[in-house]
Amino acid sequence: RTNRQRLRAGMLARRARALIGTSHRAQAWSPRARGLFYANTTAEGGEEEDEERSRAGVMKAPMETKRQSKDDVIVMHPDTSRGIEVLHNPVYAKGTSFTASERERLGIRGLVPPAYFTVNQQAAKIWAQNKTLGTPLERWSHLQDLKDRNETLFYRLVTEHIEELAPIIYTPTVGEACLNYSKLLRRARGMYFSADDRGEFNTMMYNWKRDAKVIVVTDGSRILGLGDLGTNGMGISQGKLDLYVSGGGFDPQHILPVVLDCGTNNPELLNDPYYIGVHKNRLEGKEYYDMIEEFVRGVKNRWPKALIQFEDFQTKHANKILQKYRNEVLCFNDDIQGTAAIVLAGIYGAMKVLGKHRADIVQQKFVMCGAGSAGAGIVSFLHQALVANGLSADEAYKRFYIIDVNGLITAERDLDGPGSEPLKPFARARDDMPEGAKLIDVINAVKPTALLGVSTVKGLFTADVLEAMAAYNERPIIMPLSNPTSRAECTSDEVARATGGRAIFSSGSPFPDVEIDGKVLKANQGNNFYVFPGLGLGAVLSGSSVISDGMLQAAAKAIPAMLTPAQVEEGVIFPRIDRIRDISAYVAIKVMQTAAKEGRVPDDIRRLVAQGEAAMKEYVYSSMYVPEYRPLVFSCSSKK
Repeated sequence: RTNRQRLRAGMLARRARALIGTSHRAQAWSPRARGLFYANTTAEGGEEEDEERSRAGVMKAPMETKRQSKDDVIVMHPDTSRGIEVLHNPVYAKGTSFTASERERLGIRGLVPPAYFTVNQQAAKIWAQNKTLGTPLERWSHLQDLKDRNETLFYRLVTEHIEELAPIIYTPTVGEACLNYSKLLRRARGMYFSADDRGEFNTMMYNWKRDAKVIVVTDGSRILGLGDLGTNGMGISQGKLDLYVSGGGFDPQHILPVVLDCGTNNPELLNDPYYIGVHKNRLEGKEYYDMIEEFVRGVKNRWPKALIQFEDFQTKHANKILQKYRNEVLCFNDDIQGTAAIVLAGIYGAMKVLGKHRADIVQQKFVMCGAGSAGAGIVSFLHQALVANGLSADEAYKRFYIIDVNGLITAERDLDGPGSEPLKPFARARDDMPEGAKLIDVINAVKPTALLGVSTVKGLFTADVLEAMAAYNERPIIMPLSNPTSRAECTSDEVARATGGRAIFSSGSPFPDVEIDGKVLKANQGNNFYVFPGLGLGAVLSGSSVISDGMLQAAAKAIPAMLTPAQVEEGVIFPRIDRIRDISAYVAIKVMQTAAKEGRVPDDIRRLVAQGEAAMKEYVYSSMYVPEYRPLVFSCSSKK
């Protein structure tokens, strides 16, 4: 290699680390990784790549590019003193893992017990404690206490046990945590922008001293299926970002949870003397949108390359906000776009289980129950996929039947209300059935292949509905996607009994597998967790200024590619969540490739993408944060 090539490879490595906030020494690249950047060809690259083949066996972090935290010295913040303050700072805390040099030079000798325990030993002890707790909320509280004491150990534990702990730190447990957040709050995290702070947002953002690479923001108006929880919605922003770290490899020092306290219309909160938010009714109209505008402009000024994820905004506002800003800043709405992407990924996975090609999605008929922001986003995204696979726009619209609280939405429905604009073309295509038709009547009339639910109406998919789906399909696709579990349209057990275990099942919250008549119905969980860490990682690493529909479609295609043939044979449509980092890495690769095809990336990333999948794999894995204790002082001693 020439000196110029070496310099360019180093530049790209530094760019990857800087983009998601990881340090230089922790991310040193191997000579092989640098060489791959400038190889002329790769067997995995090019337009002829077979995207249907499984990547489960090849997407694993190369050992030589894993973060070597033992060689990465933390530069402590100048505001941090020595002594007891180090022990009480969750960023620097190590418990009993401080070395002899650190204990001496940081002034903590004698302030911690003399025994030395590794991070693995500490994680094993905390894991054993957490498993003994009686309820999910108790386990959530235990983990939050750990995060307040020792961030590295918290993320180490979550990363190692992500399959078991994802439902604890996020859905469904986080819903219960948000309901009680004012009572459970022990330590403030993130930023709170209230209606009383209007006009000062830009100045306030400089109170957050760290760089921010990804921001999750909610206004608390529609937390899961639980309604208006106001400032208590901060639990959602924090939980989502914990998954960005554990699943996508973002550095926890460069994430920012935010709640926009626009007030609340929840009388219980307004009358709660311990409610931590503003005791006023919600802003509406121009005042509300001006507050959103001030926040977005403030972020653009303070952190111009940060990714903003909008989370749990009311239906009447969510799509309007997304459409206003999606082409101006790097942002997306997980309820609309993330949910739509994971549903499409599940449909593609179901095609594999059915022995079909991804393009066979054009043969499916969909009944969608729920016409809010999530439902509208899902059908619009599925419509894009049908068109991409060969149908005309009009033909694709006719494959959808959308049902809300008033029944089937047809051309006769008045759709002039807020948030209903995306539904209009689907309604115009429905002039063949009576307005307001009931769910069971729609199923009997059109014989759909897929039944989807985001209605938050528990038990909506009754035995009659499920049995009808089984009567018209050998393997019906049934997806009760509402969160939390208490709002799901049906359970895995109900589906198994009604279909004899033949259905392809996917839910938004976790349910157990069910064995019936010698068949096992796999209770797949279509969790957005499969999408947003890799989507965010790919968007940030690519240097794109927006997240396009094409990038979202690429993420949806990438997820089922991580299934193994054995999983497909069992009826599994999503890969195991314990491989979330590998899944996120592959999603990031496909997102970056699409961004490059669309001309959204700088020249260095475009050249990287041209080298193919192998080079990108090295690049993406090298950027990921791994929770390890890092030295706090320079020392040649290895004495513990």
